[in-house]
Amino acid sequence: MNTAVPSCKPASVPLPEFGRSSDGLTVARIGDAAYAMIPKADGRHFLGSSWRLSKPLSDWKRSDFYGHGGDVADEVAFHAIVQEQAEHQAAKVALGRQEFRAHASTPWGPSQGAVRYGEGVVFHSTSGHGGFHLTADRNAEVHPRLRAAGGWYEEDAAWAAVATAWPNLFTGLERRQAEETLRHSWPDAWEAIHGRALKPGESHTRDGEAFARDHASDWVVISAIYSDKHRGFTEVIATRGGPRDPKSEERRFLVPSGEYKVGAFGFVINEARHAVYDGPSSFIGWRGRAGG
Repeated sequence: MNTAVPSCKPASVPLPEFGRSSDGLTVARIGDAAYAMIPKADGRHFLGSSWRLSKPLSDWKRSDFYGHGGDVADEVAFHAIVQEQAEHQAAKVALGRQEFRAHASTPWGPSQGAVRYGEGVVFHSTSGHGGFHLTADRNAEVHPRLRAAGGWYEEDAAWAAVATAWPNLFTGLERRQAEETLRHSWPDAWEAIHGRALKPGESHTRDGEAFARDHASDWVVISAIYSDKHRGFTEVIATRGGPRDPKSEERRFLVPSGEYKVGAFGFVINEARHAVYDGPSSFIGWRGRAGG
């Protein structure tokens, strides 16, 4: 596996332009790329993105942005993200990737455009999806736990296998994103590559496995609704360990709505606090059942 990341003279980092949109959003532009800090219903923000907004920043508005780039804590974080994108753009220029037309059939349909990252490493775009194709010799360099037999790696997650095998063909931002994708999606491969076990909090998949082990015998909520029978309570349906399986035993509980905060892997019933409930149900599917 080629893990060396050679140094090269970086291209000049473009200077981001920051401002306010016509509807008060914090926005920025780097070349053709446009970004906005967009509020969510819960009071937090996410990174909105768009492309080729030629009008002044002060004329931009919320409806101009269609991309969703994850949560943004505050304006300081927004500025940091935009600066990172500027450095990413400069790094891509320095890598010298080549766009070309390819008459190729991919697992996602005919190629509508291709980018050569390096010899034998090509990214294909299609009408609905995209991903990398590696030649046989390149594919042989992919870690066995990540290698796809046909050399095709889709763009949502599997692309991280390519960036892991050939980091010298990717920007610093892309390498960090690939490492994160491996930790969360393929923790076994990450641990084999890095030679250590992942710690709690480092991998969503590992944390989910730990949650399942720790709460295999607990009642875990699989569905919830504000109770229209008991004001201030949320009526929930739970199963042992939380599987959504028609064969699993289901129980209903009443949980004070102020306590019902769902974590990353579900809400665990505290049988000392949350009463089993067999009264009239707010769930349409439970109406007409015995006791419901």
